[in-house]
Amino acid sequence: MNDGPRSDGGRSGEPCDDCGEPVSDALARTVRVTVDRAELHSHRLCPDCFAGWVDRYDREMRPASTGEGDSEIIVD
Repeated sequence: MNDGPRSDGGRSGEPCDDCGEPVSDALARTVRVTVDRAELHSHRLCPDCFAGWVDRYDREMRPASTGEGDSEIIVD
């Protein structure tokens, strides 16, 4: 793996913002928090931390059960 600078200015071995482990760009996921199209926060996560983030988001953002069907969370 080449950890040197890339043509787009990034580095292939930058750390995960959660656990700090180096992660290649091909495996990294970026989570962006935006409100009214303004970015409030962005962080780069390794696959394990991203999976944990999705689980935590699902738990914390799931509406209280009303028995009226399932809620769908879209992560892109």
